[in-house]
Amino acid sequence: MDLKSAIQVKRQNRDYLLGRRNVVACGVGFKETERGITDEPCVVVSVTRKMPEAQLSPADIVPKKLGEVKTDVKETGVIRALPFVLGPKDQGQGHTDRWRPAPGGVSIGHADITAGTLGCLVTRNGELFILSNNHVLANSNAAQRGDPIIQAGRYDGGTLEDQIATLEDFIPLNFGTSPPTCPTATGVEGLLNWLAKLLGSSHRVMAFQEVPGRNLVDAAIARPLSDDLVEKRILEIGVPQGTRDVTLGTRVKKSGRTTGFTTGRIIQIDVTTRVSYEGGTAIFEDQLMAGPMSQGGDSGSAVLDEEDFVIGLLFAGSDATTIINPIQFVLDALNVEIAV
Repeated sequence: MDLKSAIQVKRQNRDYLLGRRNVVACGVGFKETERGITDEPCVVVSVTRKMPEAQLSPADIVPKKLGEVKTDVKETGVIRALPFVLGPKDQGQGHTDRWRPAPGGVSIGHADITAGTLGCLVTRNGELFILSNNHVLANSNAAQRGDPIIQAGRYDGGTLEDQIATLEDFIPLNFGTSPPTCPTATGVEGLLNWLAKLLGSSHRVMAFQEVPGRNLVDAAIARPLSDDLVEKRILEIGVPQGTRDVTLGTRVKKSGRTTGFTTGRIIQIDVTTRVSYEGGTAIFEDQLMAGPMSQGGDSGSAVLDEEDFVIGLLFAGSDATTIINPIQFVLDALNVEIAV
């Protein structure tokens, strides 16, 4: 079975698989046996906790094969966006300190969040910008253009006196809800709020409709207050050489706020995954998955291959996984290029 066929089968079955209990993601990787990893592509199903089949209902059991393609079930835990569970601060001049000029790989964030990571620099129409995640620079859709971005992030002692940039643009995260279009739901909302007001309650209810919430990127850019406050270098890596696509087995590296310089490899491609945020859950399509090379606070890190080409933007993970936006999705969405 070739890789293209495995991807096609995974796409045909993604909703079928995500509807099972404990399933948080599905993608395409190499089949793993007791003897080790093979070169046979398969559909990999990620679960929060791997359970014996006897404890699952028939509807929740992942089949051994989907057509002619084999499956693997891997325990990953819950996959989360990574700015909120933060690690220790550095000693000395490290990733959590204030830097001027600031390189990639150091603490940064919207003034209202804890801290994330400055990924790298990008350009748009000849102007220089900082690249990181929406949930790092735009506070998961809650921010507005022009809001202050501080370096180091608030958790690492940064204040408005440490402002380095202003929020320029972000791709909204789709959490699968939108304003109601049903007259009945709108009428019930109005009635309940009228009753709450009549009874002296200061609380209100809001109706919404569930819609197919699909995302490709968690990305945002910020405009430096001046170009000399930032630099193209990524801490412990150097200046990116450009961008490149990757495939299964590609070795990658990153420099992040919490775990510093780490390495890994791409273990799944074409990943569909649920990602937990403080404000809800979002579904992401066509993502990359690496092994455990990140922790909370590393969100926004640029991920590069061994030759220093940027391949993606780190934004989520668990103790067992790291989830990465393919870099071309990010660049196309924001209409930017990597600054080299």
